[in-house]
Amino acid sequence: MAKKPLKYGYTTGACAAAAAKGAAQMLRDRELIDRVELILPGGELAEFRLHGQTLGENSASCYVVKDAGDDPDVTNGAEVHATVAVNAADCGKGEVVISGGTGVGRVTKPGLAVAVGEWAINPVPRKMIRLAIHEVFAIRCVPAVINVAVSIPNGEELALKTLNARLGIVGGLSILGTTGIVKPISVKAWTDTIDAAIDVALACGSETVVLSTGRTSEMVAENHFGLGKGMREEAFIMMGDHAGYAIAACARKGVRRVVVAGQFAKLLKIACGHGQTHVSSSSLDLKVLVAWLDLDPRASRLAPLAQQANTARHVLEVSGNDPELISLVCGRVRSFAEGTAPGVEIKVLLAGYNGEVLYFG
Repeated sequence: MAKKPLKYGYTTGACAAAAAKGAAQMLRDRELIDRVELILPGGELAEFRLHGQTLGENSASCYVVKDAGDDPDVTNGAEVHATVAVNAADCGKGEVVISGGTGVGRVTKPGLAVAVGEWAINPVPRKMIRLAIHEVFAIRCVPAVINVAVSIPNGEELALKTLNARLGIVGGLSILGTTGIVKPISVKAWTDTIDAAIDVALACGSETVVLSTGRTSEMVAENHFGLGKGMREEAFIMMGDHAGYAIAACARKGVRRVVVAGQFAKLLKIACGHGQTHVSSSSLDLKVLVAWLDLDPRASRLAPLAQQANTARHVLEVSGNDPELISLVCGRVRSFAEGTAPGVEIKVLLAGYNGEVLYFG
C-alpha cells in the first residue's frame, strides 16, 4: 500500500501576514470576513480561515490557527493574532509599523537576523505583512501610520519547548519563515529527492552540481553562476540538512564537480564534520571554531571574538567578514567534502547574509 504523501503547512510568518491582511481588509471595507487569500514569497496562492474577528472605529483584529501540516512543530495549532490600527492623526503616508505583543519574543543577543531589542519577527515575515497591508490599501490613499501588532496568546509557554531562550529570544516565540510553507521533515523523502535530482542533473549533461543548504544560499549561487546562462537549472540541488548524504551520493553517481553552497552557520556545521546539519550543537561548534582559531597564527586574534559570540553568524559579523576566518571554515568544509567524496573536485561557496558571495574557491 502506497504511503500517504506528507501534508505541507504554513509558517508563523505566513499566518501573521494572513491575519494582518484580514484585519486590514475588514477595517477598509467596514465588514467582517471569514477567510483571506495570500500570495506567498514563492508565488503560491494560499487561503487562510480567519477567527475571532472584531471591528472598531479605527482598528480591526482577527487570528489564524497555524496548521503545520505533518511537520512535528510545537507551534501547530497556535493562534497567530494581528491587530491593524490606523491613526489619521499621524501623518505617515501609509507607513506600516510592525510590533509584537503577548507571546512574541524580543531579541536580547546579537547574531540573529533581527537586531537586539527588536521584536523577534524575522525580515521575510515583516516584508509579507507590509506587502499584505499595501495590497489592501492600494486603491485608497491612507495619509496615516498603519500599526500592525502580532501576538500569540500562549507563545511564551510554547517557547519553553524551543531553543529560543538559548539564542537570546525572550518572552515568546519568533515569527519565522522564508517561503511561507512548512515542509514536513522526512529523511527518506529528502534523500530520495536528492538522489532523483542528481540523476536528472547528470541526465541533462551537468558535470557540476551545486548542493545548497537552503533556498537563500541556492539563490545566491544561482545569481553567481548565472542560472540558465552559465549553468542549467537542473544543476542546482537543495540538499537541506543532508550534506553528508548528498556529497556521497554525488560521488557514487559519478558527478565530476560539486559546489557546496551555504551560509556561515550551516557551513560551520559541515566544517565540524556534521554530515547531518539538523543538530543542536551550535555551542560545541563554536568551541571547535575557537580551538581552530587558536591554532592558526593568521587567525588566532579572532579567537576571543568567537569565544564571546552567541551564534556562528555573530562570529562572522563581529569579525567584519574576516577573510582568514572565512578561508579557515571553508577550507574545513572542502576537506570534509573531499573525504566524503574521493576523486570529486570540490569547491565551496559562502553566501553572505545580505545575498552576496563572500567566498568561492
